Amino acid sequence: MSTTENNTSEYIDVGAVYTAPGHDPPLGPTRIEIRSGRIVSLCPLSVEDMQPNVRHLLALPAISNAHDHGVGLPTLSFDAPDETLETWLPALSYKPRTDPYVLATVAFARMVESGICATNHCHNPFSTGNLFDEAEAVSRAARNVGIRVAFAVPFIEQNLYVYGNIKELLTFLPSEDHAMILNWSTKLKAMISETMALFDKITSLEHEFFRVQFGPVGPEWLSDETLAFIAKRSAESSRRMHMHLLETKWQRESADVQYSQRGLLAHLDKLGLLSPRLTIAHGVYLTEEECTLLAERQVIVSVNTSSNLRLRSGLAPVRLFRHKNLQFGLGLDGMSFDDDSDMLKELRLFWHLQRGFGGERVLNEADLFEAACVTGRKTIIDDGGGRLEVGAPADFIILDVRRMMHDRVRSSPPKNMLSLLLSRMSKKDIVRVIVAGRTIVNEGKCITVDLPELNERLIAEARINGSSEDDNGQIERIRTAVEKFYCCGFHRVKTEK
Repeated sequence: MSTTENNTSEYIDVGAVYTAPGHDPPLGPTRIEIRSGRIVSLCPLSVEDMQPNVRHLLALPAISNAHDHGVGLPTLSFDAPDETLETWLPALSYKPRTDPYVLATVAFARMVESGICATNHCHNPFSTGNLFDEAEAVSRAARNVGIRVAFAVPFIEQNLYVYGNIKELLTFLPSEDHAMILNWSTKLKAMISETMALFDKITSLEHEFFRVQFGPVGPEWLSDETLAFIAKRSAESSRRMHMHLLETKWQRESADVQYSQRGLLAHLDKLGLLSPRLTIAHGVYLTEEECTLLAERQVIVSVNTSSNLRLRSGLAPVRLFRHKNLQFGLGLDGMSFDDDSDMLKELRLFWHLQRGFGGERVLNEADLFEAACVTGRKTIIDDGGGRLEVGAPADFIILDVRRMMHDRVRSSPPKNMLSLLLSRMSKKDIVRVIVAGRTIVNEGKCITVDLPELNERLIAEARINGSSEDDNGQIERIRTAVEKFYCCGFHRVKTEK
Protein backbone atom coordinates (compact mmCIF):
# COMPACT_ATOMS: atom_id res chain seq x y z
CA MET A 1 0.00 0.00 0.00
CA SER A 2 2.96 2.33 0.47
CA THR A 3 6.61 2.71 -0.36
CA THR A 4 9.38 5.03 0.78
CA GLU A 5 11.75 6.81 -1.62
CA ASN A 6 15.14 8.05 -0.35
CA ASN A 7 13.60 8.24 3.14
CA THR A 8 12.05 11.57 2.18
CA SER A 9 8.71 10.76 0.55
CA GLU A 10 6.07 8.16 1.28
CA TYR A 11 3.53 7.09 -1.33
CA ILE A 12 0.13 5.73 -0.40
CA ASP A 13 -2.18 4.31 -3.06
CA VAL A 14 -5.95 4.32 -2.59
CA GLY A 15 -8.99 3.66 -4.73
CA ALA A 16 -10.63 7.04 -3.96
CA VAL A 17 -9.90 10.30 -2.13
CA TYR A 18 -12.26 12.85 -0.60
CA THR A 19 -10.16 16.01 -0.46
CA ALA A 20 -12.99 18.03 1.13
CA PRO A 21 -15.96 15.71 1.73
CA GLY A 22 -19.24 17.22 0.62
CA HIS A 23 -17.57 20.15 -1.08
CA ASP A 24 -15.82 18.30 -3.89
CA PRO A 25 -16.55 14.98 -5.57
CA PRO A 26 -14.09 12.20 -4.78
CA LEU A 27 -10.97 11.67 -6.81
CA GLY A 28 -10.58 8.28 -8.40
CA PRO A 29 -7.59 5.98 -7.90
CA THR A 30 -4.85 8.19 -6.46
CA ARG A 31 -1.26 8.04 -5.27
CA ILE A 32 -0.80 10.33 -2.24
CA GLU A 33 2.72 11.63 -1.72
CA ILE A 34 3.74 12.73 1.78
CA ARG A 35 6.90 14.56 2.74
CA SER A 36 7.94 16.46 5.88
CA GLY A 37 4.51 15.98 7.42
CA ARG A 38 2.58 17.48 4.50
CA ILE A 39 0.80 16.31 1.38
CA VAL A 40 3.06 16.95 -1.60
CA SER A 41 0.99 15.58 -4.45
CA LEU A 42 -2.19 13.72 -5.40
CA CYS A 43 -1.49 11.88 -8.64
CA PRO A 44 -4.08 9.88 -10.58
CA LEU A 45 -3.39 6.17 -10.84
CA SER A 46 -4.08 4.18 -13.96
CA VAL A 47 -5.87 0.88 -13.69
CA GLU A 48 -2.63 -0.84 -14.65
CA ASP A 49 -0.67 0.86 -11.85
CA MET A 50 -3.24 0.21 -9.13
CA GLN A 51 -2.76 -2.94 -7.08
CA PRO A 52 -5.92 -5.02 -6.47
CA ASN A 53 -5.62 -4.67 -2.70
CA VAL A 54 -6.08 -0.88 -2.81
CA ARG A 55 -9.24 -0.67 -4.93
CA HIS A 56 -11.46 -0.81 -1.84
CA LEU A 57 -9.50 1.85 0.10
CA LEU A 58 -10.88 5.35 0.57
CA ALA A 59 -8.98 8.30 2.04
CA LEU A 60 -10.55 11.33 3.73
CA PRO A 61 -9.40 14.01 6.20
CA ALA A 62 -8.92 12.92 9.81
CA ILE A 63 -11.39 14.11 12.47
CA SER A 64 -10.75 16.58 15.29
CA ASN A 65 -12.29 15.99 18.71
CA ALA A 66 -13.30 19.51 19.78
CA HIS A 67 -14.01 18.69 23.44
CA ASP A 68 -12.83 15.83 25.64
CA HIS A 69 -11.34 15.02 29.03
CA GLY A 70 -8.96 12.21 28.12
CA VAL A 71 -11.11 9.57 29.77
CA GLY A 72 -9.07 6.38 29.58
CA LEU A 73 -11.35 4.83 32.20
CA PRO A 74 -15.07 5.12 31.32
CA THR A 75 -17.17 6.54 34.14
CA LEU A 76 -19.49 3.52 34.22
CA SER A 77 -16.50 1.37 35.17
CA PHE A 78 -16.36 3.03 38.60
CA ASP A 79 -20.08 3.40 39.37
CA ALA A 80 -20.75 6.86 37.98
CA PRO A 81 -24.01 6.07 36.15
CA ASP A 82 -25.41 8.25 33.37
CA GLU A 83 -27.57 10.89 35.04
CA THR A 84 -28.15 14.62 34.96
CA LEU A 85 -24.78 16.39 34.95
CA GLU A 86 -25.25 17.94 38.38
CA THR A 87 -26.05 14.63 40.09
CA TRP A 88 -23.46 12.79 37.99
CA LEU A 89 -20.52 15.02 38.95
CA PRO A 90 -20.37 13.95 42.64
CA ALA A 91 -20.13 10.32 41.50
CA LEU A 92 -16.82 11.14 39.78
CA SER A 93 -15.36 11.04 43.29
CA TYR A 94 -15.52 7.26 42.90
CA LYS A 95 -12.79 7.50 40.25
CA PRO A 96 -9.77 5.57 41.54
CA ARG A 97 -6.27 7.03 41.38
CA THR A 98 -4.28 5.77 38.42
CA ASP A 99 -1.05 6.65 36.65
CA PRO A 100 -1.88 9.87 34.73
CA TYR A 101 0.39 8.88 31.84
CA VAL A 102 -1.31 5.51 31.38
CA LEU A 103 -4.75 7.09 31.73
CA ALA A 104 -4.07 9.70 29.03
CA THR A 105 -2.23 7.31 26.73
CA VAL A 106 -5.10 4.82 26.75
CA ALA A 107 -7.57 7.62 25.99
CA PHE A 108 -5.47 9.04 23.15
CA ALA A 109 -4.72 5.65 21.60
CA ARG A 110 -8.43 4.84 21.52
CA MET A 111 -9.10 8.19 19.88
CA VAL A 112 -6.61 7.70 17.06
CA GLU A 113 -8.00 4.24 16.39
CA SER A 114 -11.31 5.94 15.65
CA GLY A 115 -9.82 8.43 13.18
CA ILE A 116 -9.11 11.37 15.51
CA CYS A 117 -5.93 13.30 14.75
CA ALA A 118 -6.37 16.14 17.29
CA THR A 119 -8.22 16.64 20.56
CA ASN A 120 -9.09 19.32 23.07
CA HIS A 121 -8.10 17.90 26.45
CA CYS A 122 -9.96 19.60 29.31
CA HIS A 123 -7.93 18.21 32.15
CA ASN A 124 -9.63 16.92 35.31
CA PRO A 125 -6.81 16.77 37.89
CA PHE A 126 -6.78 14.43 40.86
CA SER A 127 -5.39 17.40 42.82
CA THR A 128 -4.03 20.84 41.97
CA GLY A 129 -0.88 19.99 43.88
CA ASN A 130 -0.09 17.38 41.20
CA LEU A 131 -1.31 19.45 38.24
CA PHE A 132 2.11 20.07 36.72
CA ASP A 133 3.12 16.40 36.97
CA GLU A 134 -0.19 15.36 35.44
CA ALA A 135 0.25 17.90 32.62
CA GLU A 136 3.72 16.50 31.96
CA ALA A 137 2.23 13.01 31.75
CA VAL A 138 -0.40 14.18 29.24
CA SER A 139 2.28 15.99 27.22
CA ARG A 140 4.33 12.78 27.09
CA ALA A 141 1.27 10.73 26.13
CA ALA A 142 0.46 13.10 23.26
CA ARG A 143 4.00 12.82 21.89
CA ASN A 144 4.19 9.06 22.25
CA VAL A 145 0.80 8.35 20.68
CA GLY A 146 1.29 10.99 17.99
CA ILE A 147 -1.98 12.88 18.45
CA ARG A 148 -2.26 16.68 18.47
CA VAL A 149 -3.46 17.83 21.91
CA ALA A 150 -4.63 21.20 23.21
CA PHE A 151 -4.34 21.04 27.01
CA ALA A 152 -6.87 23.26 28.79
CA VAL A 153 -5.48 24.13 32.23
CA PRO A 154 -8.53 23.89 34.55
CA PHE A 155 -9.59 26.95 36.59
CA ILE A 156 -12.29 26.42 39.23
CA GLU A 157 -12.90 28.21 42.54
CA GLN A 158 -16.55 27.95 43.65
CA ASN A 159 -19.88 26.10 43.47
CA LEU A 160 -18.32 22.65 43.36
CA TYR A 161 -21.59 20.93 44.29
CA VAL A 162 -24.41 23.37 43.46
CA TYR A 163 -24.99 26.69 41.73
CA GLY A 164 -26.12 28.72 44.70
CA ASN A 165 -26.03 28.94 48.48
CA ILE A 166 -24.13 25.96 49.87
CA LYS A 167 -26.02 26.27 53.17
CA GLU A 168 -29.24 25.22 51.41
CA LEU A 169 -27.53 22.03 50.23
CA LEU A 170 -26.44 21.26 53.79
CA THR A 171 -30.07 21.18 54.95
CA PHE A 172 -30.48 17.96 52.94
CA LEU A 173 -27.41 16.29 54.48
CA PRO A 174 -26.63 14.85 57.91
CA SER A 175 -24.27 16.91 60.04
CA GLU A 176 -21.40 14.47 59.61
CA ASP A 177 -21.20 15.41 55.91
CA HIS A 178 -21.09 19.18 56.44
CA ALA A 179 -17.40 19.54 57.24
CA MET A 180 -16.27 17.87 54.01
CA ILE A 181 -18.55 20.06 51.90
CA LEU A 182 -17.44 23.26 53.62
CA ASN A 183 -13.77 22.27 53.53
CA TRP A 184 -13.94 21.81 49.78
CA SER A 185 -15.50 25.24 49.36
CA THR A 186 -12.58 26.77 51.26
CA LYS A 187 -10.01 24.64 49.46
CA LEU A 188 -11.23 25.71 46.01
CA LYS A 189 -10.58 29.39 46.70
CA ALA A 190 -6.98 28.59 47.63
CA MET A 191 -6.50 26.33 44.61
CA ILE A 192 -7.25 29.05 42.04
CA SER A 193 -4.11 31.03 42.93
CA GLU A 194 -2.05 27.84 42.70
CA THR A 195 -3.40 27.17 39.20
CA MET A 196 -2.62 30.72 38.08
CA ALA A 197 0.93 30.35 39.36
CA LEU A 198 1.35 26.99 37.57
CA PHE A 199 0.02 28.08 34.17
CA ASP A 200 3.25 29.51 32.76
CA LYS A 201 5.23 26.54 34.06
CA ILE A 202 2.87 24.17 32.22
CA THR A 203 3.51 26.03 28.95
CA SER A 204 7.14 24.88 29.20
CA LEU A 205 5.85 21.38 28.35
CA GLU A 206 4.71 22.41 24.87
CA HIS A 207 5.95 20.62 21.76
CA GLU A 208 4.70 19.89 18.25
CA PHE A 209 1.81 17.77 19.56
CA PHE A 210 1.02 19.60 22.80
CA ARG A 211 -0.27 23.16 23.18
CA VAL A 212 -1.60 24.87 26.28
CA GLN A 213 -4.85 26.80 26.62
CA PHE A 214 -6.71 28.53 29.43
CA GLY A 215 -9.49 26.30 30.76
CA PRO A 216 -12.03 28.32 32.78
CA VAL A 217 -14.30 25.40 33.65
CA GLY A 218 -17.49 27.46 33.37
CA PRO A 219 -19.04 30.72 34.54
CA GLU A 220 -20.84 28.95 37.40
CA TRP A 221 -17.54 27.82 38.85
CA LEU A 222 -15.52 31.07 38.65
CA SER A 223 -15.71 34.62 39.97
CA ASP A 224 -15.93 37.60 37.65
CA GLU A 225 -12.45 38.63 38.73
CA THR A 226 -10.94 35.32 37.64
CA LEU A 227 -12.86 35.26 34.36
CA ALA A 228 -11.66 38.80 33.58
CA PHE A 229 -8.10 37.81 34.51
CA ILE A 230 -8.19 34.83 32.13
CA ALA A 231 -9.66 36.94 29.33
CA LYS A 232 -6.89 39.51 29.78
CA ARG A 233 -4.14 36.88 29.83
CA SER A 234 -5.61 35.25 26.73
CA ALA A 235 -5.64 38.57 24.85
CA GLU A 236 -2.06 39.34 25.87
CA SER A 237 -0.71 35.91 24.96
CA SER A 238 -3.05 35.05 22.04
CA ARG A 239 -3.68 31.72 23.74
CA ARG A 240 -7.06 30.12 23.28
CA MET A 241 -9.64 29.56 26.02
CA HIS A 242 -11.92 26.54 26.40
CA MET A 243 -15.00 26.74 28.64
CA HIS A 244 -18.17 24.76 29.37
CA LEU A 245 -21.29 26.88 28.84
CA LEU A 246 -25.03 26.35 29.23
CA GLU A 247 -24.86 22.59 29.10
CA THR A 248 -27.91 21.90 31.27
CA LYS A 249 -31.38 23.18 32.03
CA TRP A 250 -30.38 23.96 35.62
CA GLN A 251 -27.41 26.02 34.40
CA ARG A 252 -29.74 27.96 32.14
CA GLU A 253 -32.22 28.64 34.95
CA SER A 254 -29.47 29.68 37.34
CA ALA A 255 -27.89 32.02 34.79
CA ASP A 256 -31.23 33.67 33.99
CA VAL A 257 -31.59 34.62 37.66
CA GLN A 258 -28.00 35.60 38.38
CA TYR A 259 -27.68 37.73 35.24
CA SER A 260 -31.27 38.86 34.85
CA GLN A 261 -30.36 42.45 33.98
CA ARG A 262 -27.94 41.98 31.08
CA GLY A 263 -27.93 38.23 30.47
CA LEU A 264 -25.05 35.80 30.96
CA LEU A 265 -23.54 36.13 27.49
CA ALA A 266 -23.59 39.92 27.55
CA HIS A 267 -21.93 39.74 30.96
CA LEU A 268 -19.20 37.43 29.68
CA ASP A 269 -18.73 39.74 26.72
CA LYS A 270 -18.22 42.69 29.05
CA LEU A 271 -15.55 40.68 30.90
CA GLY A 272 -13.71 40.14 27.60
CA LEU A 273 -14.33 36.38 27.32
CA LEU A 274 -16.12 36.37 23.98
CA SER A 275 -13.54 36.45 21.21
CA PRO A 276 -12.22 34.37 18.29
CA ARG A 277 -9.92 32.72 20.87
CA LEU A 278 -12.81 31.12 22.78
CA THR A 279 -14.29 27.64 22.40
CA ILE A 280 -17.44 26.87 24.36
CA ALA A 281 -18.43 23.28 25.02
CA HIS A 282 -22.07 22.19 24.74
CA GLY A 283 -24.18 25.37 24.39
CA VAL A 284 -27.32 23.25 24.56
CA TYR A 285 -29.42 26.07 26.02
CA LEU A 286 -28.17 29.00 23.94
CA THR A 287 -30.86 31.41 22.73
CA GLU A 288 -31.15 33.01 19.30
CA GLU A 289 -29.88 36.33 20.64
CA GLU A 290 -26.91 34.63 22.30
CA CYS A 291 -26.04 32.75 19.11
CA THR A 292 -26.04 36.06 17.24
CA LEU A 293 -23.60 37.56 19.74
CA LEU A 294 -21.33 34.49 19.71
CA ALA A 295 -21.25 34.51 15.90
CA GLU A 296 -20.34 38.20 15.90
CA ARG A 297 -17.47 37.50 18.30
CA GLN A 298 -16.37 34.49 16.16
CA VAL A 299 -16.62 32.06 19.08
CA ILE A 300 -16.62 28.33 18.22
CA VAL A 301 -19.02 25.85 19.88
CA SER A 302 -18.22 22.18 20.45
CA VAL A 303 -21.34 20.03 20.01
CA ASN A 304 -21.16 16.87 22.14
CA THR A 305 -24.10 14.77 21.06
CA SER A 306 -23.57 11.47 22.90
CA SER A 307 -22.58 13.16 26.14
CA ASN A 308 -25.62 15.44 26.06
CA LEU A 309 -27.88 12.43 25.48
CA ARG A 310 -26.32 10.29 28.19
CA LEU A 311 -26.32 13.10 30.78
CA ARG A 312 -29.91 14.09 29.94
CA SER A 313 -28.92 17.59 28.82
CA GLY A 314 -30.70 17.67 25.47
CA LEU A 315 -29.69 18.49 21.90
CA ALA A 316 -27.62 21.49 20.89
CA PRO A 317 -29.63 24.00 18.79
CA VAL A 318 -27.65 23.40 15.60
CA ARG A 319 -30.49 24.85 13.54
CA LEU A 320 -29.85 28.16 15.33
CA PHE A 321 -26.10 27.81 14.86
CA ARG A 322 -26.57 27.43 11.12
CA HIS A 323 -29.11 30.26 10.91
CA LYS A 324 -26.78 32.64 12.75
CA ASN A 325 -23.56 31.41 11.08
CA LEU A 326 -22.19 30.35 14.44
CA GLN A 327 -19.17 28.08 13.92
CA PHE A 328 -19.17 24.65 15.56
CA GLY A 329 -17.08 21.51 15.82
CA LEU A 330 -17.85 18.07 17.23
CA GLY A 331 -16.59 16.51 20.45
CA LEU A 332 -16.83 13.16 22.25
CA ASP A 333 -16.53 14.62 25.77
CA GLY A 334 -15.22 11.24 26.92
CA MET A 335 -18.75 9.80 26.67
CA SER A 336 -19.28 8.18 23.30
CA PHE A 337 -22.65 6.47 22.93
CA ASP A 338 -21.26 2.95 23.37
CA ASP A 339 -18.23 3.95 25.50
CA ASP A 340 -16.06 2.91 22.55
CA SER A 341 -14.57 6.33 21.62
CA ASP A 342 -15.85 5.81 18.07
CA MET A 343 -15.73 9.24 16.45
CA LEU A 344 -17.05 7.98 13.12
CA LYS A 345 -20.14 6.65 14.85
CA GLU A 346 -20.45 10.00 16.65
CA LEU A 347 -20.51 11.78 13.28
CA ARG A 348 -23.32 9.53 12.14
CA LEU A 349 -25.35 10.07 15.31
CA PHE A 350 -24.96 13.84 15.06
CA TRP A 351 -25.84 13.74 11.35
CA HIS A 352 -29.07 11.81 11.80
CA LEU A 353 -30.22 13.91 14.77
CA GLN A 354 -29.34 17.32 13.37
CA ARG A 355 -29.59 17.23 9.56
CA GLY A 356 -33.33 18.06 9.67
CA PHE A 357 -36.55 16.09 9.47
CA GLY A 358 -39.06 15.82 6.68
CA GLY A 359 -38.12 18.21 3.92
CA GLU A 360 -36.09 20.49 6.18
CA ARG A 361 -32.39 20.76 5.30
CA VAL A 362 -30.46 22.02 8.33
CA LEU A 363 -27.15 20.45 7.30
CA ASN A 364 -25.58 18.95 4.25
CA GLU A 365 -22.56 16.66 4.02
CA ALA A 366 -20.21 19.60 3.46
CA ASP A 367 -21.42 21.27 6.68
CA LEU A 368 -20.88 18.06 8.63
CA PHE A 369 -17.32 17.44 7.51
CA GLU A 370 -16.43 21.13 7.75
CA ALA A 371 -17.41 20.95 11.43
CA ALA A 372 -15.71 17.62 12.09
CA CYS A 373 -12.47 18.18 10.18
CA VAL A 374 -11.88 21.92 9.80
CA THR A 375 -13.70 23.99 12.44
CA GLY A 376 -13.09 21.59 15.31
CA ARG A 377 -9.41 21.53 14.38
CA LYS A 378 -9.20 25.33 14.70
CA THR A 379 -10.05 25.01 18.39
CA ILE A 380 -6.90 22.88 18.81
CA ILE A 381 -4.43 24.04 16.17
CA ASP A 382 -5.13 26.65 13.50
CA ASP A 383 -2.75 25.44 10.80
CA GLY A 384 -5.01 25.31 7.78
CA GLY A 385 -5.54 21.57 8.19
CA GLY A 386 -8.70 19.52 7.83
CA ARG A 387 -8.52 19.04 4.06
CA LEU A 388 -6.72 16.34 2.13
CA GLU A 389 -5.10 18.74 -0.32
CA VAL A 390 -1.64 19.52 -1.64
CA GLY A 391 0.22 21.61 0.92
CA ALA A 392 -2.05 20.66 3.82
CA PRO A 393 -0.82 18.81 6.92
CA ALA A 394 -0.83 15.09 6.19
CA ASP A 395 -3.57 14.17 8.69
CA PHE A 396 -5.96 11.68 7.11
CA ILE A 397 -7.60 8.31 7.50
CA ILE A 398 -7.98 5.37 5.15
CA LEU A 399 -11.13 3.28 5.25
CA ASP A 400 -11.77 -0.17 3.85
CA VAL A 401 -15.28 0.09 2.40
CA ARG A 402 -15.82 -3.62 1.80
CA ARG A 403 -17.70 -4.29 5.04
CA MET A 404 -20.05 -1.39 4.30
CA MET A 405 -20.73 -2.79 0.84
CA HIS A 406 -20.94 -6.52 1.63
CA ASP A 407 -24.63 -6.73 0.73
CA ARG A 408 -24.52 -4.50 -2.36
CA VAL A 409 -26.46 -6.08 -5.22
CA ARG A 410 -25.17 -3.87 -8.05
CA SER A 411 -21.71 -4.29 -9.45
CA SER A 412 -21.26 -0.54 -9.94
CA PRO A 413 -20.08 1.63 -7.01
CA PRO A 414 -22.66 3.65 -5.02
CA LYS A 415 -23.74 6.90 -6.64
CA ASN A 416 -23.32 8.65 -3.30
CA MET A 417 -20.51 7.12 -1.27
CA LEU A 418 -20.88 9.75 1.48
CA SER A 419 -24.44 8.59 2.07
CA LEU A 420 -23.13 5.07 2.59
CA LEU A 421 -20.43 6.28 4.98
CA LEU A 422 -22.87 8.32 7.03
CA SER A 423 -25.13 5.30 7.43
CA ARG A 424 -22.57 2.59 8.14
CA MET A 425 -19.00 3.71 8.82
CA SER A 426 -17.37 3.02 12.17
CA LYS A 427 -13.87 2.64 13.50
CA LYS A 428 -14.04 -1.04 12.45
CA ASP A 429 -13.55 0.20 8.87
CA ILE A 430 -10.36 2.14 9.58
CA VAL A 431 -7.25 0.61 8.06
CA ARG A 432 -4.79 3.41 8.64
CA VAL A 433 -4.48 6.80 10.36
CA ILE A 434 -1.73 9.23 9.36
CA VAL A 435 -0.94 12.27 11.52
CA ALA A 436 1.76 14.77 10.54
CA GLY A 437 2.77 12.35 7.81
CA ARG A 438 3.38 9.49 10.24
CA THR A 439 1.33 6.30 10.35
CA ILE A 440 0.08 5.90 13.92
CA VAL A 441 -2.69 3.38 13.24
CA ASN A 442 -2.19 0.42 10.93
CA GLU A 443 -4.71 -2.34 10.23
CA GLY A 444 -7.02 -0.57 12.68
CA LYS A 445 -4.59 -0.75 15.63
CA CYS A 446 -2.52 1.99 17.24
CA ILE A 447 1.11 1.08 16.55
CA THR A 448 2.87 3.84 18.49
CA VAL A 449 2.02 2.41 21.93
CA ASP A 450 0.88 -0.97 23.22
CA LEU A 451 -2.77 -0.16 23.92
CA PRO A 452 -3.86 -3.64 25.12
CA GLU A 453 -1.00 -3.80 27.64
CA LEU A 454 -1.57 -0.23 28.87
CA ASN A 455 -5.31 -0.80 29.19
CA GLU A 456 -4.68 -3.95 31.21
CA ARG A 457 -2.34 -2.00 33.52
CA LEU A 458 -4.88 0.80 33.89
CA ILE A 459 -7.74 -1.50 34.89
CA ALA A 460 -5.54 -3.50 37.27
CA GLU A 461 -4.36 -0.34 39.05
CA ALA A 462 -7.90 1.06 39.17
CA ARG A 463 -9.23 -2.16 40.71
CA ILE A 464 -6.56 -2.15 43.41
CA ASN A 465 -7.08 1.51 44.32
CA GLY A 466 -10.83 1.51 43.88
CA SER A 467 -11.56 -1.60 45.94
CA SER A 468 -9.90 -0.17 49.04
CA GLU A 469 -12.02 2.98 49.18
CA ASP A 470 -15.16 3.19 51.32
CA ASP A 471 -17.03 6.45 51.76
CA ASN A 472 -19.77 4.97 53.96
CA GLY A 473 -22.43 6.12 51.53
CA GLN A 474 -21.42 9.78 51.61
CA ILE A 475 -21.26 10.26 47.82
CA GLU A 476 -24.73 8.82 47.34
CA ARG A 477 -26.08 11.08 50.10
CA ILE A 478 -24.54 14.08 48.35
CA ARG A 479 -26.02 13.06 45.00
CA THR A 480 -29.48 12.77 46.54
CA ALA A 481 -29.08 16.12 48.30
CA VAL A 482 -27.95 17.81 45.08
CA GLU A 483 -31.03 16.59 43.25
CA LYS A 484 -33.29 17.84 46.05
CA PHE A 485 -31.51 21.24 45.97
CA TYR A 486 -32.35 21.74 42.30
CA CYS A 487 -35.83 20.24 42.43
CA CYS A 488 -36.65 22.68 45.25
CA GLY A 489 -35.46 25.55 43.03
CA PHE A 490 -32.64 26.87 45.22
CA HIS A 491 -30.53 27.48 42.09
CA ARG A 492 -33.15 30.05 41.06
CA VAL A 493 -32.42 32.24 44.10
CA LYS A 494 -30.14 35.16 43.32
CA THR A 495 -26.88 35.09 45.30
CA GLU A 496 -24.50 37.90 46.18
CA LYS A 497 -21.53 38.29 43.85
